[in-house]
Amino acid sequence: MPPPRTRGTALRHRLAELRGPDVPAKALDARALAALAANPGCARRAILDGAGVNKAALASALGSPSAFGQSQFALTRGNAFEAKVKADGGAELLRLVHEKLDRSAEPPVEARVPDLTATGPRGRTARTELELREATAHPGAWTLLDHPMLALDVAGSPAFLEPDAVVVHPDGSWTVVEIKSFPLLDGSADPAKVGAAARQAAVYVLALEELAARLGVEPEWAAARLGAEPEEGTAPLGAEPEGGTAPLGAEGDARADGAGVPVPRVRHRVLLVCPRDFSNLPAASAVDIRKQRAVTARQLARLTRIEDIADALPEGTCFSPELPAEALTAAVESVPATYAPECLSACELAFHCRTRSRREGAVTSLGRPVRAELGGLTTVEDVLAAARGEAGDPDDPAVAALRRAAALRAEALEAACR
Repeated sequence: MPPPRTRGTALRHRLAELRGPDVPAKALDARALAALAANPGCARRAILDGAGVNKAALASALGSPSAFGQSQFALTRGNAFEAKVKADGGAELLRLVHEKLDRSAEPPVEARVPDLTATGPRGRTARTELELREATAHPGAWTLLDHPMLALDVAGSPAFLEPDAVVVHPDGSWTVVEIKSFPLLDGSADPAKVGAAARQAAVYVLALEELAARLGVEPEWAAARLGAEPEEGTAPLGAEPEGGTAPLGAEGDARADGAGVPVPRVRHRVLLVCPRDFSNLPAASAVDIRKQRAVTARQLARLTRIEDIADALPEGTCFSPELPAEALTAAVESVPATYAPECLSACELAFHCRTRSRREGAVTSLGRPVRAELGGLTTVEDVLAAARGEAGDPDDPAVAALRRAAALRAEALEAACR
C-alpha cells in the first residue's frame, strides 16, 4: 500500500497535472519573480509560474506569440563577458568587490572558490548552504561562490534561484554580484536596465536572508539593530528598512553557530558589473537595493498561495501547449488575470491578455495610474457613460471630474468650429 501523500507532495502532483503529462517544469528565475512581484494581483501568472508552465510556448499555442526575451546574440555576448569577469579564479571580480564595497578589508590575493556541483536543484541548494556556512564560520579570507543555488519560498511553493555570484567577505558578510552585458557609459548606465537589475538582485538578497535565518545568523537590518556598524559610505541603519518589512533573522545573541564569530551581514549594496563604454573590459558600480528589497518582499507576501489558486480551478484544467486551441484558451481564461501595459516588457502572455482586456473594455488596459483615478469605473463603456452624464453618481469625484473634462472638451470643440 503506497504511503499517504503529504500536503507538499499533493501540491507538486497537482502542479504537474496543470503542466500536462510528461511536460517538464520551467524553472522560476529571479527575473520572473521580480516581474511577478511587480504585479502580485495576477493569479494567472502566479499559477503558471508556480506550476512551471513554459509561457512562451503557451502564448504561441494560443496564437499570440511573445516577443519577450533576450536574443541569442545577447545571451552569447553576456556569457562571454561573464566568463571574462570570472577568469583566473574570479580575480578581477573580487578586485572590483574590494574596490567598490570593502576597501577596509585586505586585498583579495588568494580566494577560495568552492565546487558547488551537485545533483538537482535541491542538491545544489544544500551544497550552497554548506559552503556559505563554512565560509561564515571561518572568516578572514575571501570566498567566491560561482553560480550558487538559492531557495526562496514564494506563495507556498519553493523557487530555486541562481545568482551570477555571491561573495563572502573576510568579515563574513555576503554580497550579491550581478553581471550584465549592457554598458556603463561614462560611469552610468540605462536607468531602466539598472532598475531591472536591482529588482532582480533584491530577489537574491531575500533568498540569502532566508538562508541566513536558517543558518542562525541575522540579516543586515537586524545586525544594525543589535549595534553593528553600518557599511562604509552608507546611511546608518538604526531603524527598520524602508517599507516596514520586518527582518527575517531571529532575535538574540549576535553569534553564528555558537562559535563566537561576529554575525555576518547580507549586504544591502550589490555589485553590478558591466562592460566599460564600448569595450569588453569590466567596470562596476555599487547599487543600494534597500528600496527594491522592501517593495519586493511586500509584494511577494501579498501573493495568493499557489495551492489556493489551484484549488479554485475547474477539475481537469491543464495548460499543456499540446491541447487544442479552444480547450487551452478555456483553461487559461479560467484563471483571472490583471493586465497592465507594463506586462508587455515582463510577461510572455502579455499580448494574449491585452487582446482580452481590450475586448472586455477593461480600463486596466490604459495603465495602472488611470485605473487608480477612475475608482469604481472598471470598463471604458462605464467611463464614457459617466462622462456623458448617462450613468454614475454625480457625487463620485471620478464621475464629477469626467463630466467636467467632457464639458471642457465640448467647449473647446465648439470654439474651434466658430
